[in-house]
Amino acid sequence: MTSVSLDAAPPRPRAASLSCPSCGAGIALHAQGWAVSVVCESCGSVLDATDSMLRILQRHEEAVSVRPRLPLGTRGTWKGISWELIGFQVVTITVDGTDYSWSEYVAFNPYHGFWYLSEYQGHWTVIEKLRRRPREEFGGNRPTATLDGREYKHFQTSLARTTAALGEFPWQLQVGDTVAARDYVAPPFILSAESTDGETTWSLGTYTPPEVIAKAFGGTTPMITPIGVFANQPNPHVHTAGRVLRTLGLLLALMVAMLVGNVMMSRGETVFTNRYAFAHGTEDSAAFVTPVFALTGRPTSVVVEIDSDADNDWVYFDFTLINETTGIATEFSKQIEYYYGRDSDGSWTEGSRTGRVRVSSIPAGRYFLRVAPVGGETSRGGVNYSLRVRRDVPSYLFYGLALVVLLLPALLALLPKAAFEQRRWAESDYGSETGTVSSGDEGDDE
Repeated sequence: MTSVSLDAAPPRPRAASLSCPSCGAGIALHAQGWAVSVVCESCGSVLDATDSMLRILQRHEEAVSVRPRLPLGTRGTWKGISWELIGFQVVTITVDGTDYSWSEYVAFNPYHGFWYLSEYQGHWTVIEKLRRRPREEFGGNRPTATLDGREYKHFQTSLARTTAALGEFPWQLQVGDTVAARDYVAPPFILSAESTDGETTWSLGTYTPPEVIAKAFGGTTPMITPIGVFANQPNPHVHTAGRVLRTLGLLLALMVAMLVGNVMMSRGETVFTNRYAFAHGTEDSAAFVTPVFALTGRPTSVVVEIDSDADNDWVYFDFTLINETTGIATEFSKQIEYYYGRDSDGSWTEGSRTGRVRVSSIPAGRYFLRVAPVGGETSRGGVNYSLRVRRDVPSYLFYGLALVVLLLPALLALLPKAAFEQRRWAESDYGSETGTVSSGDEGDDE
């Protein structure tokens, strides 16, 4: 639509005043020469707006009870153009025995034609008829439609019928008319195809907040707060989740850089290694001390690695790392156990023949290790094992914990977005699949 200054607009053609041939009530045709049908607001009869005598197309004997939220005759401004609401209809679909109805409005400007609004439980959509046909794809589990490079996901197919009407319409309308409707969504947009008598009409709707509609049409009509989640309603949590994910990406990149730097700077140097044997039942005499070994450079972690041949057996090690010069001792321990067998469920194993212990921030110096093995299955005889002492070994535990801490707020940010999408698709033809609908089903939010 071309923006037009209202002050510069030509004078509006005057409405033609006629009488309803059914009840005699006055009828003002605002879109004479454009409208095809007009519904009497007094008796509800549908009249032929192209006939100067307003030939009756459908007669109703009861007074019209529906009242539009935006009264017919209301004038408003949209994109710099003045529009008048001249038509109103209630459209209903039946799903699983339950009727769902929404309102549709016809807006008219004598120099720009027609424009449309729909409202369902406080959710408003601005609609324009399309002169081009979107491309539909019916392969896969869910059909899609593509228009101007944007993909829309199929939301619902239904039979929609007109259950009430008032005012003027640019098509031959009758209450009870039914069309086959297909809706595709890419919030805030919705593509709709209405098919009848072999002809299909496409329209494109844009979700519009109720306060914007109220402002456009004078702001005097009270608007209800939207109820629930509508098909093409933008997900309000998209931007929050996006910011959190972008921040998460930056922090993960920083953490990976730190990890790479840590690994590259760590020497992972072996300062002592030897093999030993422990006979069960000799705990009193099994303790020993290793030869002295040197730890050089900056204070770093020290890792003691154990590799045994435990066979359905266990052994417990008490370690003491002692500085030869200062006598400062650091105590730690590790149990090795490994069992295996077979039962009614098949083969099983438990434990491991290997183990490792990390001691943090050990300063440079000359050290020896006191080792005291105890325990074991007396029926197994003993365990052969090797000890290896390494310094400056990178630790991945910090990065694992940091990853959990970083992922937690991202998960909490994504949950509302996913929950919103689940509520959206619960109202679609795919309601039974809402447990599998991902947050990625949210369309472009503009």
